[in-house]
Amino acid sequence: MELAFTWSTALEWSGSLLGLLGAFLLATHSRFSRFGWIAFLAVNFAMVGFAILIHAHGLLLQQLGFVATSLLGWSRSMMTAHRDI
Repeated sequence: MELAFTWSTALEWSGSLLGLLGAFLLATHSRFSRFGWIAFLAVNFAMVGFAILIHAHGLLLQQLGFVATSLLGWSRSMMTAHRDI
């Protein structure tokens, strides 16, 4: 069985793995948790690309909404990080 490289497969898998990393980082509730939002932003961009390639308009809309929530989470985590200094 030969595995062929495709952009859709690369985006799908990178999005899945980065999503797991982001969830793990947030779940640790540690000083590293704020980096989970950066992982989620990377997921969102990977999945936006994936949705465009496979013409999944519903997934595209969902991921664009998740970009906004990831940016909100990241900005709030950065405000909290600056208060802790």
